[in-house]
Amino acid sequence: MEVMVPLSWLGNKPRITKGITWGIPWIKGVLDRKDPVRLVDENKVEIPVQSWPTAFWPDGSVKWTAHAVSWKNEVNVDCLQLKKGNISKEIDPLEIENSPDSIYINTGEISCKVNKKGTILIEEVYYRNNLLCQGGYLKGIRESQNQTEGIVTSKQEVFYSEIKDVEIEQDGPIRAVVKITGRHKINNDKREWLPFSLRLYFYLGQTAIKAVHTFLYDGNPHQDFIKGIGMDFKIPMNGPLYNRYIKFAGDNGIFSESPKGMLTWRTTGRYEELYKAQMAGRPIEFSSEDHQFLELLDDSATWSNFKLVQISADSYTITKQTKDEFAWIRAVSGKRAGGLAYVGSENGGIAVAVRNFWRKYPSSLEVKQLAEQTATLSAWFWSPDAPSMDLRHYDSETHVKSAYEGAEEFRSTPYGIGNTSEITIDLFKNTPNQEVLQTIVEEKESPPLLVCDPAYYHDTKALGVWSLKDESTPIKASIEKSLDEVIQFYLDEVEQRGWYGFWDYGDVMHSYDHIRHEWKYDLGGCAWQNTELAPNYWLWYMFLRSGREDLFRFAEAMTRHTSEVDVYHLGEYRGLGSRHNVVHWGCGCKEARIGAAGLHKMYYYLTADERIGDIMDEVVNADYTTEHLDPMRAYFPKDHFPTHVRSGPDWAAFCSNWLTRWERYEDTTFRDKMFTGINALKNMPYRLLTGPVFGYDPRTGELMFMGNENWGHHLIMSMGGAQVWMEMAEILEDDEWKKMLVEFGEFYNLSKEEKSQRTSGAIRGDQPWGTSMLSSSLVAYAAANQKDEELAKQAWQYLLADSTHWQIKTPLKIVKASDYVKPVFEVQSMSTNTASQWSLNLIVCLELIDQYLESDMIDI
Repeated sequence: MEVMVPLSWLGNKPRITKGITWGIPWIKGVLDRKDPVRLVDENKVEIPVQSWPTAFWPDGSVKWTAHAVSWKNEVNVDCLQLKKGNISKEIDPLEIENSPDSIYINTGEISCKVNKKGTILIEEVYYRNNLLCQGGYLKGIRESQNQTEGIVTSKQEVFYSEIKDVEIEQDGPIRAVVKITGRHKINNDKREWLPFSLRLYFYLGQTAIKAVHTFLYDGNPHQDFIKGIGMDFKIPMNGPLYNRYIKFAGDNGIFSESPKGMLTWRTTGRYEELYKAQMAGRPIEFSSEDHQFLELLDDSATWSNFKLVQISADSYTITKQTKDEFAWIRAVSGKRAGGLAYVGSENGGIAVAVRNFWRKYPSSLEVKQLAEQTATLSAWFWSPDAPSMDLRHYDSETHVKSAYEGAEEFRSTPYGIGNTSEITIDLFKNTPNQEVLQTIVEEKESPPLLVCDPAYYHDTKALGVWSLKDESTPIKASIEKSLDEVIQFYLDEVEQRGWYGFWDYGDVMHSYDHIRHEWKYDLGGCAWQNTELAPNYWLWYMFLRSGREDLFRFAEAMTRHTSEVDVYHLGEYRGLGSRHNVVHWGCGCKEARIGAAGLHKMYYYLTADERIGDIMDEVVNADYTTEHLDPMRAYFPKDHFPTHVRSGPDWAAFCSNWLTRWERYEDTTFRDKMFTGINALKNMPYRLLTGPVFGYDPRTGELMFMGNENWGHHLIMSMGGAQVWMEMAEILEDDEWKKMLVEFGEFYNLSKEEKSQRTSGAIRGDQPWGTSMLSSSLVAYAAANQKDEELAKQAWQYLLADSTHWQIKTPLKIVKASDYVKPVFEVQSMSTNTASQWSLNLIVCLELIDQYLESDMIDI
């Protein structure tokens, strides 16, 4: 039987030649690790492809693969297919050489030398025989502040990248990846800080390099203010000043100038035509007859420095300067810049484009020494023209009672958080026109990606339990409309509320305040969401069931943010994350559930993004961190157990990390650790109903009995636990574990009397078991496995008819509030906890118990 996987473009197909990487899942047992795959277009023409496995099923067959292609000419295919079969088309691979001091990569069009030590990361880049970049390195500014009598004084120091290690992560034939890691060093100071990684991506035949930059904050937020951080490129300049070019992408067009513009007060006639040619980037030639105009040019000002500063999500300014010691002159202002700068001369140049440039403000692009032999192009991820980063907490104490902040302990620290930026570096032998530059801007914001049909993703069963979109009956159509309505509200809210910024973009707010017509941005535990109640799962499943590009980008932004900013990558909290707060790292609760691998792995598998792979590796031993930071320390004193954890969300998060590790690397150590915990639960007095708090030993993975009903149960499954456990049930093929989930779902909403009767009084329902809606996925799981119609109707009742605040009624009551700083459209009772879990549980129940839906359950 022929195995064939159709592929289509996410959104529009690319308009310029591109190197593209994507991932797809496979049905268990279909693809052996030794099986080659071929890529063909709709005309059955083979396209060279590079493939590698990224995850495996327990039987050893391939679960996920990643693929890379490189189009040298215009991309003119709409649909492609991946098939099992030998590749018949031979290619000349890109060239990569590894020497003691450097790595050399040649795509066939450009060549790049990457250093293995020192400050300069990229030694040089050639477009064929033309040197276009002679140095690329990281640079930043540290600011220390002192305040005396209300006056703040500061001192600034420049720091530079210092290479510690360079690794070839992939060496072709079509795609090569080089990872550089190091720390930053301040001039004349032994201190090294801000660990970084920079990945460089090369594709066969391409003239562009993709770079992914990550830095971790390891300073003191009261002393180490980052005034600016970015990357510099040294660009050789050739020819007369009037044949040198600077271009910035604005809102919808390109700002173009030269250090020696053709504009004088006598630029008329032929010289006006030359002026137009100069603005278009075409070289200007003069003859002896032009000596008078050349004298005017010699006399005109030389503009050597230019910069575009995106100071907020809605405002940027372009300015220019003749010399360092003189004034910056405003050229133009706009709203949202495209985030691209081109610098070049007669022999060509480079364009550097920063993704999410305005969304992750304050950012800037700066060009200096354009009139010298070597110009410097700086891509600032945090612009030095903005106030320095302020990573301090918002107060000197916590507010547990009044603001729902999770712990009395003051553990607000940014030490160990990270931030990732993506840039593209395009090389040109001639100055590109506006259309080419604008296309780069558009495609770096929505990088081309190949995806599968939603039905294929669903059929593989590679991503847990979720349903396809189904409008086949009136009630299903009504539910689908409700799901779309809720997600659209959040898509719109990102823009309406301006949820942008370097440290904020990708997250959403937790709870709404209809009195102020604003989200509770300043109320401790009700401000930023920080993966609370698993919105990542909700967004990714909404994409998988629809294939919508806008939902993919929404989920992508949340994944990038929550995996970096909300999780600690080094320090005492490594592997844990911060619960919701006014500042993302502000809450005293540092828990594994925030950064569970399952929240991020869908993005990894769909894109093969290596940075997300790093993060999932980092959290695999997060359970060890709980030994010195007990998740239940506020409720259980130190005793003979190494630590205490809840079956959910703590142990469930550990299982998410271990399951991902096992399927990616076939590391049975972590499979066995899951079974150790499962077997411990099997031996508990009431299995999964026991607890939910247990003694725990991270060295063995053993859960130890501490009593029945010793804490609340609502967090067990609402932080992604239901998704992890159902996926484990399918993958581990442990019938007893499935029965335990069924038992839990069936028991959860029983009355106090029934709970007590079934457990001989051991579980009396004295502790609250939580909100019924949150349990509906596991109730549905129990109903589906037992074919229990009444239990299934209970689950639908919790989702569609429950009148508590843990339910959303649609159509949403969107009202206009005019008594605010600006008119806003609001849903006064909105809570992201409710939106996330209600939507997620609907998606699961539509998969498991859709046959028990009845038309009278909701008003249609």
